[in-house]
Amino acid sequence: MNSPTPADARIGIIGAGPGGLTCARVLQRHGMAVTVYDRDPDRTSRNQGGSLDLHEDDGQLALREAGLLEEFLALARFEGQEMRQLDPAGGMIAHHVPDEGETARPEIDRGQLRDLLLRSLAPGTVRWGRALESVSGAAGGPRTLTFTDGTAAEADLVIGADGAFSRVRAALSPATPHYTGVGFLEARFDAVDTAHPELAALVGNGSAHAADGERGLFAQRNSGGHLRVYIMRRAPLDWTAAAGLRPEDTEGIRARLLGEFAGWSPEVLRMITDNDGPYVDRPILALPVPHTWEHSPGVTLLGDAAHLMPPLGVGVNLAMLDASELALSLVRSATVDDAVRGYEKTMLPRSAEVARMLEGGAEFLLAVPGPDEDRPGHGRS
Repeated sequence: MNSPTPADARIGIIGAGPGGLTCARVLQRHGMAVTVYDRDPDRTSRNQGGSLDLHEDDGQLALREAGLLEEFLALARFEGQEMRQLDPAGGMIAHHVPDEGETARPEIDRGQLRDLLLRSLAPGTVRWGRALESVSGAAGGPRTLTFTDGTAAEADLVIGADGAFSRVRAALSPATPHYTGVGFLEARFDAVDTAHPELAALVGNGSAHAADGERGLFAQRNSGGHLRVYIMRRAPLDWTAAAGLRPEDTEGIRARLLGEFAGWSPEVLRMITDNDGPYVDRPILALPVPHTWEHSPGVTLLGDAAHLMPPLGVGVNLAMLDASELALSLVRSATVDDAVRGYEKTMLPRSAEVARMLEGGAEFLLAVPGPDEDRPGHGRS
């Protein structure tokens, strides 16, 4: 079967995260039809997580192609570029205060970014409640998308933007994410300036990081007076069950953490002791390095589905850059196959290079920073 022209193709994107929505927006901006399928029941059914820093040379570049850069800049928190490096006693090792007008990597809540992208799409673009079960069909296409609710759809191009546990990936690669040996526990703080003023003063307007070589804490301001802390440590994947704890046993988990962080100052330990609500276990996973695949007509990947890496501030930025480049390749190519080949020729080497740089990066999060070290933003990117 000959590859269709992009203008005539049925394009299906799996996943309504920043990558998938960016791709859809750029395609629609150039008059191309696209459908996005997402497993969530609706746009408000799930908390979208913490804050993201969007970089000028990738995430913001993608938003420019989407025609949304000015709206992003109006929402972004430029003060969130502040970064503090602390020692376990709460002393300041290094402090980056953004210059006035600095736009290198302002922060935005993941939910705000998603809403910005969703508002920009034509009504009905996203089909909610469609959890993908499998992609089937001959390499020459079309591909059949089978969903867990028993429905199905055909597509001439399937774009996997469905994250770490991508179902689309299986159509291209046998690779699965592996546990890096480092896990995060997420702790949430509400009304931080009034309910937790000491912690607010310690963290400042952006983020704060402390580590002793074996464990670490990373605190990150979100909008609306919220703060998220990521408690970082080496631990087995099943550490809660092995310790006889349940995920909802907040007091038991807290007692174990305080034992592990013994010797840290009470001021810093507020990040462990004062949280509102339970901890959320977030093990750090990564795909093999490099993760590549043989080109297959009609299917490709972007973002974490293609190159899941430790959360060192590049994930969402690479996903959005992938998305923009894939969409523009479709706009500019004679056939879908030409477009995907051109996109993968650029994306795969780039992602392999970045993944090699970040391989073992989960350990970096626990290392004691030097006084002049410029750490990447390492929120949940």
